[in-house]
Amino acid sequence: MMVDTGATAKGGPVVDVSLEKDDSGGYASGGWKSEDGKLSCGYSRFRGKRATMEDFYDIKTSKVDGKTVCLFGIFDGHGGSRAAEFLKGHLFQNLMKHPSFSTNTKLAISETYQQTDMDFLDSEKDTFRDDGSTASTAVLVGNHLYVANVGDSRTIISKSGKAIALSEDHKPNRTDERRRIESAGGVVMWAGTWRVGGVLAMSRAFGNRMLKQFVVAEPEIQDQEVDEELELLVLASDGLWDVVPNEDAISLAQAEEEPEAAARKLTETAFTRGSADNITCIVVKFHHKKAEPEGSQQG
Repeated sequence: MMVDTGATAKGGPVVDVSLEKDDSGGYASGGWKSEDGKLSCGYSRFRGKRATMEDFYDIKTSKVDGKTVCLFGIFDGHGGSRAAEFLKGHLFQNLMKHPSFSTNTKLAISETYQQTDMDFLDSEKDTFRDDGSTASTAVLVGNHLYVANVGDSRTIISKSGKAIALSEDHKPNRTDERRRIESAGGVVMWAGTWRVGGVLAMSRAFGNRMLKQFVVAEPEIQDQEVDEELELLVLASDGLWDVVPNEDAISLAQAEEEPEAAARKLTETAFTRGSADNITCIVVKFHHKKAEPEGSQQG
């Protein structure tokens, strides 16, 4: 664990839960527990069959306006790793510094996603590269969970044992996405799979300057209160979701006591099932009983 010297606009230092090293096989994992014992998380990333690793993740915790804030993110790069790496370095820091983060978290997330996209494009304006990235993030502010998504990474939860997706993949053949792209003058065509302009197999992304008019970084956001029925949160790149259905991911993760073991099990399962992509996932377990005083009433 590393403590970032940066601080939020209205809070204390940001604790960055990060990997110290990666092994030679492109595989690494780790875990973290909150000080109050209410949640623990594990993460696992594996280069898999790809020659390079373009997935990144970020896990941060801080206090903002007296509330505990935990942030989890998966960033799956395409066309290179620069966009995904930029998001790991800037997205959550930008979000916690947004003036409306505490008062209107949804607005803050939406504006921060789009501003960070513009910042990345500006940082790359003198290059000939056209990297892009997904971002699937879960932001826990006190007892409220916000899930924001751009691209085809995905976040799901387990509620009373049931798998529930809190993001919908941004694929070009989604009826609403296709309509949006075509209304902006773009085209969706089949080239091995459905692609924007015959090039990109997702309909929203960070970066991708050449397709920016159609491939936006505006997130779709779902939010809900955390209650005792919420057991698990799983975020992952499509290297997992291409071969592991939501229900399988939850059952596999629930079978492991520790979230790091659960994250490792998910990446290993995806690879065993033939995933040809980088595979990165985060598993968060909620420990509601820890927050209850001993001898609490039953009923």
